[in-house]
Amino acid sequence: MTVIFGSIWCVYAFLLFSLIPVLEPTWQGPLLYVSNSIQLVALPALMVGSAILTRGSDQRATEDHAALIEILNDVREEVARLRTMTTGIAQTEKENADRPTDVVSIADEALITVNEPGGTVSGSSGGLRGADAPRS
Repeated sequence: MTVIFGSIWCVYAFLLFSLIPVLEPTWQGPLLYVSNSIQLVALPALMVGSAILTRGSDQRATEDHAALIEILNDVREEVARLRTMTTGIAQTEKENADRPTDVVSIADEALITVNEPGGTVSGSSGGLRGADAPRS
């Protein structure tokens, strides 16, 4: 019944119904009675339809709220992980800043001091070999 009262055709029908007294003034009394009867029937029908739509809307809002809370918790976890990662990065940068700048590590075995002329090579590999050896 809510679908019928909510349609545009019902609006057109009631418009025509309300114009009948203009064409035939003697019908005004019976039309007023019919009009009041329609209002008494239509009002509860529209209220029931509105309540059903509201119930569906409330259920959708509850589901949306639960989904948004889950997304918020996921975002909080990601932010906590990013904070942990950036803390590690900041600590690594601080450790690198505390290192001496005149020593360059090429591999785990060889260290070259940059500031000394000729570059001192130390490590278990025995220094540079082959094409990498300094020329005399």
